[in-house]
Amino acid sequence: MSHNPEIAKTIIANGIRTNYHDQGEGTPVLLIHGSGPGVTAWANWRLTIPALSSSFRVIAPDMVGFGYTDRPAGVQYNMANWVSHALGVIDALDLQKVHVVGNSFGGALALALAIRAPERVGRLVLMGSAGTSFPITEGLDRVWGYTPSIEAMRGLLDVFAYDRNLVNDELARMRYEASIRPGFQEAFGSMFPAPRQRSVDALASPEEKIRALPHEVLIVHGREDKVIPLASSYKLFELIPKSQLHVFGRCGHWTQIEHAARFNRMVGDFFSEAASL
Repeated sequence: MSHNPEIAKTIIANGIRTNYHDQGEGTPVLLIHGSGPGVTAWANWRLTIPALSSSFRVIAPDMVGFGYTDRPAGVQYNMANWVSHALGVIDALDLQKVHVVGNSFGGALALALAIRAPERVGRLVLMGSAGTSFPITEGLDRVWGYTPSIEAMRGLLDVFAYDRNLVNDELARMRYEASIRPGFQEAFGSMFPAPRQRSVDALASPEEKIRALPHEVLIVHGREDKVIPLASSYKLFELIPKSQLHVFGRCGHWTQIEHAARFNRMVGDFFSEAASL
């Protein structure tokens, strides 16, 4: 049986048996994935982990409710618990402080983590990030409202990527099969129920707290993103004092895949600028 690269190491984080990737040496960088159906840390970050791990220690967990991390009975999927789980990961690895990269849903989580425990976060990268209130897009409504079928997954992949060459039937089949693994859809289907505007707002951090962030923040977005509107990153850029904004043209919601080499170089440079944590 071939090894599934999505399954890596196991740690107990905040009481939850957690699947996580841990590669490279040096300053620790925590990668937090998005909330697509069947998502795992590896599916989101497979092109990022090898690139960054040449200079940093890269840690990428499956957040509770996603991937191969346990889904304890009765767990509430909400921002407070996701932040506690992320803190649990860095505590369990005995790390005082980490740089953080958050993608989409993971960006909202990274933002909330930096607000709740500012001393644990070095620099912050928010990519195609939620975390402010915006009118829900049709794309995000489709992502969160996914009902498993190969056709539905194919449609979602078209929403995610600007370049149709990145999307093919094999990828659709793989991601569909990922979305129907035991427990995956049950948890996913319960997380963001209609009307889904409530979930956008529940992921949002208070604007005055975002304004008070002391961290250096790199905000990244794809101009053609149909899932999280570009306007949300402009909003973050307005609110966060020490921020910079980089927008990729001809790019949808998957900057780290669609513009992988540029994204990896930019993030690596941004973290390398920090003399120490």
